Amino acid sequence: HRERNPFPLICGRVCPAFCERRCRRGELDEPVMIRHIKRFMADHEIDKPWTPPMLEEKKSEKVAVIGSGPAGLTAALRLAQWGYDVTVYEALPVAGGMMAVGIPEYRLPRDILNMEIDNIKRAGVEIKLNTRLGRDFQVNDLLGRDGYAAVVLAIGAQVSRPMRVPGEDLKGVMGGTEFLQDVALGKAKDLSGKRVVVVGGGNTAIDAARTAMRLGASEVNLVYRRTREEMPAQDLEVQEAEEEGLKLHFLVNPTRIVGNGHVTGIELVRQELGEFDESARRRPVPIEGSEFVLPVDVVIAAISQSTDVSCVEGCAVEFNRNTTVKVDRKLAATMPGVFAAGDAVLG
Repeated sequence: HRERNPFPLICGRVCPAFCERRCRRGELDEPVMIRHIKRFMADHEIDKPWTPPMLEEKKSEKVAVIGSGPAGLTAALRLAQWGYDVTVYEALPVAGGMMAVGIPEYRLPRDILNMEIDNIKRAGVEIKLNTRLGRDFQVNDLLGRDGYAAVVLAIGAQVSRPMRVPGEDLKGVMGGTEFLQDVALGKAKDLSGKRVVVVGGGNTAIDAARTAMRLGASEVNLVYRRTREEMPAQDLEVQEAEEEGLKLHFLVNPTRIVGNGHVTGIELVRQELGEFDESARRRPVPIEGSEFVLPVDVVIAAISQSTDVSCVEGCAVEFNRNTTVKVDRKLAATMPGVFAAGDAVLG
C-alpha cells in the first residue's frame, strides 16, 4: 500500500472515504469499511518503522520542494526514491502542512503524523522549518544561486477567503484556517464564556466549531446558506458536533457583522432555494425583509480557501484568476524548472 500512499496511518483516521459512498456493497447492506480496514492495516505495522526503498540509481541533481503538506511531502519522497537530493522548505515551525495545523489533534494525533513524516525523512529528505518563501528566499534564488535543478511549489491553499460583508474588520473576526493554525501552534485565543458563530458548511467549519467548544466557548453556532443535505462536511463529523452541543442554522447567510470596535452580533438573512446553478444545486436566494441579528462575541469565517500568491511575486510563475498556479498536463508551471502540485493547483 505504501508504494501508492505514504500516509496510510493518516488516511485511516481522517480520509472522507468518498469511495464508501459509491461502494456496490452498500446496495445490499453496508459499504465495505475501507477507511477502517486501512487504519487496522497501518496500525498493525506501527511498531515496524518503514524505510522507503530506493527505486532508481543516485543522481547528481538536487530538487527543492516548497511546502511540507501532503503534496510536498509526497513529491519529496518520490523524488528521493528516484535518486535526487531533496530539501523541503517549510514556513511554519512544524512539518505537515494542513495535516499539522488544519486538522485538530483530536482527529489526527500529532504522534501519528510525526511517524509518517519520520518515514519520509528516512528516505533522505531534509526538511527546513521556519523558512518562508518570499521572506527568507525566492524561487529565483533556488534555481540560480543555490543550484537546484527544479523546484516544486506545494504551497497549499491555506488563506481563508473573506466573507465580503460590512464589519469584517471588527475585532473578534477571524478566518477558519488561521484560527485552527493558531490553536495547533499553541497560540489559541481564550474563548471561555464567549458566544461563537462559525460561517460555512465544510470540514474546516466543523473543525473550527468543535475546537471552539473545546476552548470553553459558552455557545457555538454554525450558519450555512444551504441545507443540511448539501453540507460538504462529513456526516459523522456533523453528527458528533451536534452531540457536543453545536447549534446548526441552515438557509441563512451573513449580511453584516455588528459591533463598535468589537463584535457584538452577526446579521443574517434567511434564504430560500431557487433555480439550479452550475454546481447542479439549487441556488440560495435571500428572502427580503427576513434579516435578524444573532448575538455573538466571535465570528469565524470558514467559507473557502485560497493560495497566498504574494510569496511568489518577482518571478515568472503565473497564477489563474482563482489563485491556483497555472500548470500544464505535466504540472510544469510557466517558469522553466518550476512545477506545482496539491491544493495550490487544485484549489
